[in-house]
Amino acid sequence: MDPKSTSGDSAGLSRDLRAPRDGVLVLVLTTLGADADAAALGRTLVAEGLAACVNVLPPMTSIYRWQGAVHQEREQQLLMKTTWPAVPQLEARLRTLHPYELPEFVVLDADASRAYGAWVEESVAPRDPRR
Repeated sequence: MDPKSTSGDSAGLSRDLRAPRDGVLVLVLTTLGADADAAALGRTLVAEGLAACVNVLPPMTSIYRWQGAVHQEREQQLLMKTTWPAVPQLEARLRTLHPYELPEFVVLDADASRAYGAWVEESVAPRDPRR
């Protein structure tokens, strides 16, 4: 979705992410405009310990409905690997950094090898919201 204006609606996710999950690893998807510095956003999220890894995929064409009209834009998909406990902080931080009024924030359960899952857990540091 490519809402262009910036508005601080923080409605949150449609379900409680603090509920226990079977797996630790999750994949989070978002999009940015093709001209945005998606790598800088990814570096920030990794540096802050909110994601273990962010993949920036090549520009693509997105077609979506927004405010009653169908739009077509060039966007980049970001694929973030993180843990369930980090998702609420990742969502809050993404909302402050993201230029869209309503950024895509899709959370998917994922399975991984034990070694990869352990690396993700080690890489995503618990963060004190007061810091």
